Amino acid sequence: MSTSVAKQPEAMVSTIWFDDDMLRIRLLDGREIGVPLEWFPKLRNATKEQREKWRLIGKGVGIHWDELDEDISVSALLK
Repeated sequence: MSTSVAKQPEAMVSTIWFDDDMLRIRLLDGREIGVPLEWFPKLRNATKEQREKWRLIGKGVGIHWDELDEDISVSALLK
């Protein structure tokens, strides 16, 4: 007898936004993640304009800020 484990679909970013001290991420499946900016000093110390200049990596598996040289993996945040 063999068993298989169903592969979970990868979490994908829909959009992001910032509160005073939090990074907020909405996933395509409707979940929302909030993480303290304290975890990401480059984002914490960035201007509002720098924070807004983000792009998706790999169709949404991560977020990248060119100007800040910062990358965030959604799967790492969910672990």
